[in-house]
Amino acid sequence: MSHCDVVNTVGSQTEERVRGRFSSENLPNWYAVHVKSRHEFVTATELNRKGITVFLPTFKRISRWKDRKKLIEFPLFAGYVFVCIPGLSGAFLDVLKTRGVVTFISLEPGLPTPIDVAEITSLRLMIESGRVIDVHPTMQEGMHVRLKRGSLMGASGILMKKENEFVFLVNIELLGRSVAVRVSPNDIETE
Repeated sequence: MSHCDVVNTVGSQTEERVRGRFSSENLPNWYAVHVKSRHEFVTATELNRKGITVFLPTFKRISRWKDRKKLIEFPLFAGYVFVCIPGLSGAFLDVLKTRGVVTFISLEPGLPTPIDVAEITSLRLMIESGRVIDVHPTMQEGMHVRLKRGSLMGASGILMKKENEFVFLVNIELLGRSVAVRVSPNDIETE
């Protein structure tokens, strides 16, 4: 079994995939692909049509209009899909030539960075659990952050944790003092 045998998932449609054996030098890996705005579903469908293993994690939310409410499926990570392909230039090109694809996410320019299969598996398990999921940027104590909503919107400071809650800290260095307020992770963005 390969890393891509996990599943081929687009939205809430799940299909088991059995892939052929791969040699160690072209063993498939998961990669994050940046796609055009609002093209996640179209791109995932196109990749699937090409026979590429794709994972588009989604969640459902009720959207309200003046006259009605409707349950709509949204991508969990707007602007991204995950693909599992061998590390061969032809496989990368096949993905890049797909409608809606912008680029592979990479830590080194021109070299797509693989994602640990355990992360993809854990993400799938969380989605399939049916529990409510919130997406947060990776937050660590000491990070410089900005509040993106609420009465403190636009304030910049340092993120700390106190008693398992996030605390937003503003330092007044000249006075050697800090002021802290508890905040929701939903209100924080990294600078």
